[in-house]
Amino acid sequence: MALGFAEIPFFAITAIVSDRMVKAASVRLLGIETTGNENLLIRVEGEVAAVQAALEVAEQSAAKLGTSAVVSLLANPAPALAGLVRFPNAQNPLYGGRDQFLPTDYPQTERKSMSTKQEALGILETQGLTAVLEATDAMLKSANVTLVGKEKIGAAYVTVIIKGDVAAVTAAVDAGSQAIGALGKLIAAHVIARPHDDLASLLPKS
Repeated sequence: MALGFAEIPFFAITAIVSDRMVKAASVRLLGIETTGNENLLIRVEGEVAAVQAALEVAEQSAAKLGTSAVVSLLANPAPALAGLVRFPNAQNPLYGGRDQFLPTDYPQTERKSMSTKQEALGILETQGLTAVLEATDAMLKSANVTLVGKEKIGAAYVTVIIKGDVAAVTAAVDAGSQAIGALGKLIAAHVIARPHDDLASLLPKS
């Protein structure tokens, strides 16, 4: 099995890229690791060809989202590297967020990858906590959506995740984006219509 790594800025964009990677190629999402600033590292596993395909999708998706991905493929990783790829999760005392997002954090109770029953996810990321709270209030008031949770990756970057049907989530994310105003900086606002199980298992259940 090969390992693939894609380092991308901002959690909202990283979540979208991760979702596209696991949908496009037969790879398993091992986790997303924070770095204490805007960058996060996606870790995937699979056969060499599948991992290569997933990394190509990461590069293409990041470019379309206005950023870039630093990617690497390890076709035959050294056994001792496992300790740097698979390790227990922890809460970072500096910014109050998780050190990594693991598929074992919130495992799915049933398989429904890319199912029409899978609710859409809305992901809105800001730099500044006041801004994201204002945006969250606007999202919850504007449409019939459910708050999934809040994630911090350091350097004042905060992401709020909501779920619901596609139309409601889209309306809510639009409202949240407009509500930020001068309170902070809008980093990204996106809707994932049918998130893959591997991505959904990284996020809290509400």
